[in-house]
Amino acid sequence: MSNPMTSIGIVHTVLSVIPVVAGLWCLVRDRRIDPATAAGKLYVAGLVLSVLSSFPLHWFNPAHALGIVSLIAAFGGMLAPGLSFLGKARPYLAAFGLSFSFFLLNIPAVNETLSRLPPSNPIGNGPESAPVQHTLMAWAVIFVIGAMAQQWMVYREQRR
Repeated sequence: MSNPMTSIGIVHTVLSVIPVVAGLWCLVRDRRIDPATAAGKLYVAGLVLSVLSSFPLHWFNPAHALGIVSLIAAFGGMLAPGLSFLGKARPYLAAFGLSFSFFLLNIPAVNETLSRLPPSNPIGNGPESAPVQHTLMAWAVIFVIGAMAQQWMVYREQRR
């Protein structure tokens, strides 16, 4: 195996799968991550555990910064509906904040996955490798298209 994982690395990886699966489930089922649902609560809890479990792995690095920004986006999205000064933007910001947190969460996931799999000959070799960069560019395009569609869906719901 080219990149052996430590015990804490394995725990972090297992914990990190939780928000990825729960977030994907929410986005497919409800087209948004709603923290009022069981899957949404699991997403938020998994996100917090994933970010916190990443800190013992390395000294502070860009992935940690993305984790912190992801937490800020998620909690901002959760708080937005209760902030009356945001007016009509509240449902848009709520949906965007939680989806943006999912996008950010998956940036290090893509890098780590492509840099470790398959174990005998990983596809990528860190964030600077072409396969990782191309996959992240595709992920960014998917996010932009998905966020636009999600905002349109919120707009249609608000018009009703």
